[in-house]
Amino acid sequence: MKTKLYLATVMAFSFLLSCLAVEPVASPEAAVRAPEFKNLSDLNWDKILPDLGADSPEISILHVDPKTHATSLLIRTPKAIHVRKHWHTANESHTMIIGMATLACDGKKFDLNPGGFNFMPAKMVHEAWLPTGSLTFITVDGAWDINWVEGPPTAADLMK
Repeated sequence: MKTKLYLATVMAFSFLLSCLAVEPVASPEAAVRAPEFKNLSDLNWDKILPDLGADSPEISILHVDPKTHATSLLIRTPKAIHVRKHWHTANESHTMIIGMATLACDGKKFDLNPGGFNFMPAKMVHEAWLPTGSLTFITVDGAWDINWVEGPPTAADLMK
């Protein structure tokens, strides 16, 4: 008799719990953890220096972390250009995908070949020379910004 009473109690309790079960609600963190897939041919590009028209380097923001604002982006150059001295609020890294860039900081120049990588600490003043058709993958560990030291590049900074 005790066994039947025990089973009936367990079954009733299980039924009660199943009636009270609530589907979990997806948290905002779950959305952050969703995978993203993008092909180069599908990206949206914006001109970085609209005054240069079709010669302006272009930027495509790939991902921005909603919490930290860390940003992954691509920059491509339809025309060779000297990117004047500037700095960013966040740490920045460059990986050359296409073309060879020359980067300079602290009075030193360094050539970055395809596949080459560098890291720039936050607020480090640097400049770059990018060839026609280059593609650079950039990450910053905060919001993307650019602070020009002597003004943005102009048509005079375009190279042949």
